[in-house]
Amino acid sequence: MTQVGKDTLGTRSTMQVGGKSYAYYSFRKAAEKIGDISRLPFSMKVLLENLLRFEDAGFTVSTDHIQALADWQKNPVTGNEIQYRPARVLMQDFTGVPCVVDLAAMRDAIAKLGGDTSKINPLVPVHLVIDHSVMVDEFGHPKAFEKNVELEYQRNFERYDFLKWGSKSLANFKAVPPGTGICHQVNLEHIAQCVWTSEDESGETIAYPDTCVGTDSHTTMVNGLGVLGWGVGGIEAEAAMLGQPVSMLIPEVVGFKFTGQLQEGVTATDLVLTCTQMLRAKGVVGRFVEYFGPGLSTLSLADRATLANMAPEYGATCGFFGIDDKTLEYLRLTGRAEDQIALVEAYAKEQGFWLDPAAPEPVFTSTLELDLASVVPSLAGPKRPQDKVVLPQVDELFNKDLKDVYHKDAPQRVPVDTAGHDIGDGDVVIAAITSCTNTSNPDVLIAAGLVAKKANERGMKPKPWVKTSLAPGSQVVTDYLKKAGLQDHLDAIGFDLVGYGCTTCIGNSGPLAPPISAAINGNDIVAASVLSGNRNFEGRVSPDVRANFLASPPLVVAYALKGTVTTDMIDTPIGQDKDGADVFLKDLWPTNDEVAQIRSGSIDRQMFETRYADVYKGDEHWQAIDVVGSDTYQWRAGSTYIANPPYFDGMGMTPAPLTDIVAAKPLAILGDSVTTDHISPAGSIKEDSPGGRYLLDHQVAKPDFNSYGSRRGNHEVMMRGTFANIRIRNEMVPGVEGGMTTYKGEVMAIYDAAMKHQADGTPLVVVAGKEYGTGSSRDWAAKGTNLLGVRAVIVESFERIHRSNLVGMGVLPLQFTGTDTRETLGLTGEDSFTIHGLATLTPGQDVEVSVTRPNGESFTFTAKCRIDTANEMEYYRNGGILQYVLRKLAA
Repeated sequence: MTQVGKDTLGTRSTMQVGGKSYAYYSFRKAAEKIGDISRLPFSMKVLLENLLRFEDAGFTVSTDHIQALADWQKNPVTGNEIQYRPARVLMQDFTGVPCVVDLAAMRDAIAKLGGDTSKINPLVPVHLVIDHSVMVDEFGHPKAFEKNVELEYQRNFERYDFLKWGSKSLANFKAVPPGTGICHQVNLEHIAQCVWTSEDESGETIAYPDTCVGTDSHTTMVNGLGVLGWGVGGIEAEAAMLGQPVSMLIPEVVGFKFTGQLQEGVTATDLVLTCTQMLRAKGVVGRFVEYFGPGLSTLSLADRATLANMAPEYGATCGFFGIDDKTLEYLRLTGRAEDQIALVEAYAKEQGFWLDPAAPEPVFTSTLELDLASVVPSLAGPKRPQDKVVLPQVDELFNKDLKDVYHKDAPQRVPVDTAGHDIGDGDVVIAAITSCTNTSNPDVLIAAGLVAKKANERGMKPKPWVKTSLAPGSQVVTDYLKKAGLQDHLDAIGFDLVGYGCTTCIGNSGPLAPPISAAINGNDIVAASVLSGNRNFEGRVSPDVRANFLASPPLVVAYALKGTVTTDMIDTPIGQDKDGADVFLKDLWPTNDEVAQIRSGSIDRQMFETRYADVYKGDEHWQAIDVVGSDTYQWRAGSTYIANPPYFDGMGMTPAPLTDIVAAKPLAILGDSVTTDHISPAGSIKEDSPGGRYLLDHQVAKPDFNSYGSRRGNHEVMMRGTFANIRIRNEMVPGVEGGMTTYKGEVMAIYDAAMKHQADGTPLVVVAGKEYGTGSSRDWAAKGTNLLGVRAVIVESFERIHRSNLVGMGVLPLQFTGTDTRETLGLTGEDSFTIHGLATLTPGQDVEVSVTRPNGESFTFTAKCRIDTANEMEYYRNGGILQYVLRKLAA
């Protein structure tokens, strides 16, 4: 049941599609009151419809908000605060488990406050897809998938039991079982509808744009289908589930114009790496990006989804596309009902969401342009997705980095014990076809299969030090690769199916063979990975690998065969065939016609219909989990996976007044581009880390540590894992990598120092440079910061999601102003910080920060409060968004 507004503008109308009547909120009627809106970008029209539908219904949406959005065409810059209500929420298990933990904790808390536990239920549809937990333990043999699934259930049974409890105890909550696919690909292929429908209080069916927020930053992938969606932290998603709007400023929209078409042999991966570099250089953090221009017609829906998927990598809130015939073709191919497709077409054309080449270009804040014919084969790396490098220069880049970054004069090679081969700097030890970014695109997967076919027919094999894996985001991929006869060739060169999930892209690459790992770590070898993912941050892919390159799936196969990034991929051989003849990349690379021919003969609608017919049923492992739903969750004492968090301990109905942060000490002083992986790693847990020691103290053996991502339901583990990335560099301990800091001159783990500061009653701050919090939407980067006692984070610039998450956890985000930085101010770990004026703090206000040196000298600087909206200020005053929502529901 959907609540709607009073419609004081009189925009509610009715359309007939396929003999069925739908109510909708008409832009034609709205234009009579607010003026012509035909040149609004598509993404802004989605926001406008949202405001029209919820206008004046106790939802704090007024005609002024609607008029401000219409007037954006005259002055397309960020402006008024608006309240946006997405149609649904998408989650994955790494972020979904802590969300369900929070909801279970909120049920306990509201009961203590005398409220009704039934109010802690999602009011909009929530889909949770379990995709982040499978690891590549087994690879390169026919039983790899089966064995990895068994290990996944052994490690994660308690988590899956808990999620199944959630699916039986929470309304509007569905869980897609493990082994089905990656959430964004399942969303694209099955859940998303382009136009969503629901009944209002009168029983009438309302049609409106399909929209969502997701607890994974790559929720933007569905933008390729014309569905407005983006990543938020889990805490913000929980608030949205419980009826709280997403508070946002009307965004700027950057238009990206495509002309021409991609050349022969150039992939969608090459295109997205090019666009990511261009958009990062332009600066689009906090902005919408919308693609337009004549070149769009040459891109498939899967190509568009690839571009939309990587919006977090270029820093945008979304990367949006309108709807056209290719959208309808994709809906039809993937098994959507014909009446739904007819509704999408009729609604899009009536409301102006249809991509019409003859229509005037939308108004944008600014634009940039790319001739698709100029795109060339590329990779990105070795540490950031925006660092594109054209294919012929990968070896030059690595060899330069080897000297400049890793301080080696020349590549070193060392023998691998018992293996009969050596290993050296730049050797590719992981080659992974992974991630929804590319495995949602049949063209690049078929191209990978054709490279494997040609290599296999010539008797080629990957180098013996390469760990190979194929982890698609959908079971349909297996169907069409098998039908095309390509999976056998992929198997023959080591790319056997290892699982349907994120695997290597999220850091679940699994262990390297012990002799290879020992050779790398015992000799300071700078090993490389090549993966078809979207993230290559330091310490993310594997603790043994320091240089990580993003590439298209066919290039992943090629690099597995070549085994190194230290020699040119174009002009030097990839390897030798069974007759000893040199084989070059051009000998294996398929033509566009070869790819198109296989695609047209190997993929059909029935594959999607069959695979998604019982998508919530799961395999025998999932079905064997026997859980009974209940009003509140029975927390298990001593669990190291699921624990009742402390966020609501001692919480009353009235929040404590805000006071100044006095004499805070720095916990960490960090540089630029600190990612949420640096702040809250998702991968392996080191035995000698605070997290590892906690697990050992609780009788968890090292082989059963699992990962930080899988233990996000336990705050004790996650607190200890905050700032624990093995590659993070705290300037308070120069020359040291890992989560270390100082406490009264003594070097120790960040968690240990934070606990000592808490015992002293000392508040903490974190200081950093530009692009703080880039990467994943993980709310634990903010939750862990809060639980360590950090009261404020002072940086040069924030990434969108992490800034929002900090506010949602009651941590004050402050931004240096003018030319001030940690370096120009000479800030050190010995300084103390007092932040003034918090009792009367307002959004965007300048804040005075006093710094006191150890010798008693002091000075002040001005920082900007990055609490951006009035709603966010209410969250902060309540100690966080969940506390705000809980008090509101309890009242």
